[in-house]
Amino acid sequence: MGLTQGQRTIISKARAVGGGKQGVALSDEACAYLVAVIVRDLNLVGKFPEFPTRLPEFFSPGSLESRVVPKVDFVASFERLLGLDPNADTYFSCLAALHKARLKYERILQTQPVPTIDQVGPRGLLQFGTIVPKALTPFLLWRKWIYDIDNRAGQETGYAFEPIIAHAVGGVSVSAKKSPIKRHANPKKGRQCDCVLDKKAYEVKMRVTIAASGQGRWREEMEFPTDCKSSGYAPILVVLDPTPNPKLAELKKAFIAEGGEVYIGNDAWEHFDSLAGKTMSRFLQLYVHAPIQALLAQVPEKAEELPDLQLTMAEGEFSLSILGETLRMKRQPKEEEASDEDALPDDVEDAFPGP
Repeated sequence: MGLTQGQRTIISKARAVGGGKQGVALSDEACAYLVAVIVRDLNLVGKFPEFPTRLPEFFSPGSLESRVVPKVDFVASFERLLGLDPNADTYFSCLAALHKARLKYERILQTQPVPTIDQVGPRGLLQFGTIVPKALTPFLLWRKWIYDIDNRAGQETGYAFEPIIAHAVGGVSVSAKKSPIKRHANPKKGRQCDCVLDKKAYEVKMRVTIAASGQGRWREEMEFPTDCKSSGYAPILVVLDPTPNPKLAELKKAFIAEGGEVYIGNDAWEHFDSLAGKTMSRFLQLYVHAPIQALLAQVPEKAEELPDLQLTMAEGEFSLSILGETLRMKRQPKEEEASDEDALPDDVEDAFPGP
């Protein structure tokens, strides 16, 4: 049958190094592992005797770099898979993007340097004297390192989560620069959009919380449906967690008022399934829906009651222990210069008497 140009492009993207210094390229052995996973997911194991009967689960402990299937002609297997299910190319594209994002974050945990005292020292003035310097100094370093890796997690999730969902349902995720959704107050400026499909613009959220992250941010969210309508697109709100609260009700009302649609909880997943079709619905169920539901099911009833956490940073290894589970990560940090000093706030002069 042969691969189409689009399918060859999918393979090229999987093999290419991703963005940033920790970008990851998938080897043919890693791509073969992904094809073997898809074969298992689609109940086609009997038609691919070249793959091992025992295969590591995609979401399972162990180094992600070890997820490979050697001595298999990946391209030939991929082409044969497409002959059985023509939608397997989109499945592979989404799974490869997710795997590369996870590999990259594993590399970030391995290489993110511990901050220097130059970076965090002045912040210690806010808590100096509450505990002795011998304890406060490493706390400041831990706090900054955790902030750094969490910030990177937010960035990498933005590069992967919404685009994968968009691609799975046949749409595309767009940045503000390339977005067809323009701000009604300033049509020269675009708005980032989680998914654009036909003439619909999607806002995808895991959960809408009672506490907004700031009035400016909340105003931005409330203006999204108006910006969509003025740009000629129907605004669609998708919230994966059905927990009700006043903010969710307010946001839902704003979308409906602009002629939009709202899908919450099970309705959200059913809507995605209706767009994705049989094969990609399987992908969404295994690699998006099930993991998110598992996380939501474990959210503590009382936010202030969290289990004990132990973090250890020894030479060559980072470990995390919580609820009897331990995550260990080999460390190969790279030397980096300290970041610039914190920028002064815009209203700094208001805190002191004038000259």
